[in-house]
Amino acid sequence: MTASPYLLEHFQALDRFLSEHQALWRPRPFVCRSLPWENDYPELAAWLRARSLANAEAAHNQPSELAAPAPFPQLAAIACELSQIDELPASEPPAVAHRQNLDIPGRKSLQIQAFSARLHFRERPQHWLDWCSGKGHLGRHLARNGAALTCLEWDEALVNAGDQLSERLGVDATHRCQDVLASDAGDQLHATHTPVALHACGDLHVRLLQLAVAKQCRQLAVAPCCYNRITDEQYVPLSQTAGASSLQLTRDDLGLPLSETVTAGARERRNRDQSMAWRLGFDTLQRRLRQQDEYLPTPSLPGAWLKKDFADYCRDLATLKQLPAPGDEDWQALERTGWQRLAEVRNLELVRGLFRRPLELWLLLDRALLLEEQGYSVRLGTFCPSQLTPRNLLLLAELDAPAQNVTRPE
Repeated sequence: MTASPYLLEHFQALDRFLSEHQALWRPRPFVCRSLPWENDYPELAAWLRARSLANAEAAHNQPSELAAPAPFPQLAAIACELSQIDELPASEPPAVAHRQNLDIPGRKSLQIQAFSARLHFRERPQHWLDWCSGKGHLGRHLARNGAALTCLEWDEALVNAGDQLSERLGVDATHRCQDVLASDAGDQLHATHTPVALHACGDLHVRLLQLAVAKQCRQLAVAPCCYNRITDEQYVPLSQTAGASSLQLTRDDLGLPLSETVTAGARERRNRDQSMAWRLGFDTLQRRLRQQDEYLPTPSLPGAWLKKDFADYCRDLATLKQLPAPGDEDWQALERTGWQRLAEVRNLELVRGLFRRPLELWLLLDRALLLEEQGYSVRLGTFCPSQLTPRNLLLLAELDAPAQNVTRPE
């Protein structure tokens, strides 16, 4: 089946934009002390490097509104135009008893309600399949009108907790311990199922799409998340259209859409900033110790490391990475260098920020085009404001062939 002109044209426009400007969004300022594009746009680079960390933080979520030197405004205008996507129509959410929200964090509960309100299908789902369900909060919300429910989750503790919650709330649900990436995962899907996945990461939601197509599920709804959570180092396109693109994406590239943060609290932001500034200070030190002017990856460190003083942090990290022991260092100056570099990194990242949503839409459209090629009608749109979650894109798909075994809504 050929792709719809709208989805195909949108994908191709995004593909041209991302391919043409790879030199702007691929290099990561945290890793590269100088970026290749700075030679081409010295005025923009100097302007960004002169800004403060607070300036960068203020522009982080809306980089397109920044009055920066050329070509920033021109790129921002194109990125905004290509990132336009409508909000999916929502039904009036029914009243949910307080006890039905038992054990659900407030933000997650709002996401579930917003996601559920957008699930308009031609045929009323008779059996929901909650993919990577956790405790099954989404599935229980959808099955509250009496539809059958199966929840698949690999963590046995969450399966048991979900089973107990369903029993306590009077929801007839089957909770199964299942690794959805295992070879037998397809045995859990049937054509009469309506699979749903709210923020299933990378390979997990891709696996669902592939199995749903193979099993000819009548309808499905997926809000993807964490596109970079894949096994392969290189992204393998899903659709024929994306497969024909010259754009070759690495796992690091796929992390770009995830670089936007809107939900972190003040304490979390402070710890994040300190961790990054100290890593950048250590980066300056390690280049000197190794006599190599290149970035050295370091592992994720426990939060307790940030309770050390900066000198001990660097000494311990040098030992961990088996580097020569630091000598007499001006630790205060080195730490100041780290914070200065953090301000520069965050401001230079604003250029990459213009490409966050276009790349995310490129990936979403790859998934939509796969489904269209397999005979599905596809709708795309947002299901909630980005302030509730930046991963607010939803893919709805329905097989075009008439159903034989699903009850139509009255």
